[in-house]
Amino acid sequence: MHRMQLLVLGGTGFVGRHLVPRLAAAGHRITVLSRNRDRHRELWIVPGVRVVNGDPYQSASLVPWLKGADAAINLVGILNERGRSGQGFKRAHVDLTACLIRACREAGVRRILQMSALNAGRGQSHYLKTRGEAENLVRDSGLAWTIFRPSVIFGRGDGLFYRFAKLLRLFPVLPLARAHARFQPVFVGDVAAAFAAALENPSAIGQTYELGGPEIMTLAEIVRYTARQLGLRRLILPLPDWIGRLQGLIFDFVPGKPFSSDNFKSLLLDSVVEEDGLARLGIPKTPVGAVMPALLKGLCRQSELDRFRRYRLS
Repeated sequence: MHRMQLLVLGGTGFVGRHLVPRLAAAGHRITVLSRNRDRHRELWIVPGVRVVNGDPYQSASLVPWLKGADAAINLVGILNERGRSGQGFKRAHVDLTACLIRACREAGVRRILQMSALNAGRGQSHYLKTRGEAENLVRDSGLAWTIFRPSVIFGRGDGLFYRFAKLLRLFPVLPLARAHARFQPVFVGDVAAAFAAALENPSAIGQTYELGGPEIMTLAEIVRYTARQLGLRRLILPLPDWIGRLQGLIFDFVPGKPFSSDNFKSLLLDSVVEEDGLARLGIPKTPVGAVMPALLKGLCRQSELDRFRRYRLS
């Protein structure tokens, strides 16, 4: 197996925290670009990994770290933006990808692996539209590209089960927009395995891989599953679309945006794979039940410990 020099953008995010150690364990040497390397010291101790400060929106900042690299991996993505104009999505998905492509050309790097999303380029949401625009840039770049389109990704610290776990603890009734929207949750470890496999497989060049797990679940099923694992009795209240749309508009102005009008538009499309990218890469699919019960029960135990500590300190 060829040991590679890699530059990873978004390496400090959810997928990156699983992918970077996996690539390092395989013997690759990895540079992770960050706007503040001091906030990610947990990666400093991983052999073969260096975390450097840099601006991913400036080609001049990327080129020195790309010199001598075998490939660039772009994991950067946002689920919500400040405001609702779409400019935040365009900057994170389209402008950054264009900058990376320019830098790769200048540095002589031919290989690029790009994170995208199921339904990229479809529907009404800025999120999906800009994911599609970024894909088009990659396909037209002249580089040796591979694109990954996961459904919702689950695992420790995810933005799916963990987010709903937090909400379920706070509210006895949870109004749910697009409760019947369907997903095919894919384990973050399987997503990392897909990137690692494609990186070392020349036949993956020029391919797009849709990544989904072994189960299809509605949003309501995901929330109810989370409540059961937490031992909580909660009322899940599916909302008609007109109220769900209104909910999104209201939450557009709530700090932290637990939900948004753009999220609602994304939910109008089921996030279910049409072709099995994990199977094409020879990666077994991990079911939700093999991972999340232990993680969510761990959240319960941590919550009990936190309450005990507050009691002792009061």
